[in-house]
Amino acid sequence: MATKQTKAGDKSPASFQLFDKGNYMMMLIGLVCIILGYFLMVGGKSKDPNVFDYDAIYSFRRITLAPLMVLAGFVIEIIAIMRKPKSHQE
Repeated sequence: MATKQTKAGDKSPASFQLFDKGNYMMMLIGLVCIILGYFLMVGGKSKDPNVFDYDAIYSFRRITLAPLMVLAGFVIEIIAIMRKPKSHQE
């Protein structure tokens, strides 16, 4: 068992916790952003297959907002994984 000496000289078990509560919350927020982004891309089906509804397919929501939400979710996930837990920061 690995021990870590403190300034006072007493030995306490070293913490090998990779993520803390903050990391997990950021991961959850990132996952919600990704799911929301994919959900925003859904739709645009036409009742008549011979009619192409340009506005439904190429709307701001599907072309701009949804991909930005997915991208933001992945960036949040990367930050959550790379961030050091508070217990490891000095």
